Amino acid sequence: MDSPDSSVTVYTDGACRGNPGPGGWAWAVPGGPYASGADPATTNQRMEIRAALEALRYWRTQPVSSILVVSDSTYVVNCFKDRWWQGWQRRNWLNSQKKPVANRDLWEPLIELALEPGPAAPVSWRWVKGHSGDRWNDRVDELATAAADRGRGERSVEVEGVVGDGDGGGLRDRGGDAGTSGGQHEGRLFD
Repeated sequence: MDSPDSSVTVYTDGACRGNPGPGGWAWAVPGGPYASGADPATTNQRMEIRAALEALRYWRTQPVSSILVVSDSTYVVNCFKDRWWQGWQRRNWLNSQKKPVANRDLWEPLIELALEPGPAAPVSWRWVKGHSGDRWNDRVDELATAAADRGRGERSVEVEGVVGDGDGGGLRDRGGDAGTSGGQHEGRLFD
């Protein structure tokens, strides 16, 4: 993953204990780095979006030629595959029912990163069925669920821009830090 002609596949997942309730997000690259975080008051959809957002925040700073995001969230994947974001922007962030798009505070930076123009690595999206035995989908589910349960995440890499686990993810304050300070853990996902 160190050369500019390399591609990366990153798995993402979100979890919530109650909906709303304490939640967690996670991303992981098979055999490579990973990160997770928590939010004390959130929804599952917010954590799914947050997982993809945090993955792109990290991978947009790395020398890769393309990024494939694999998620079990049709909400996240279909936003890009079916170009929902175009309609949202055209309608000034109203959905097809003329109501404000939920989770706009997370969608806007995710869409910006995913569609970054110029020499940035292209981002593609793939859906995977959750809890279907996919090793890496299961692993990010474990990381996200553990973060929700512990109220903090873990990382195998230093993730710039992630001050606390709950930055921008909470229900109480959708624009700021509604979470707890994140823990750090150096390690490997699987031996």
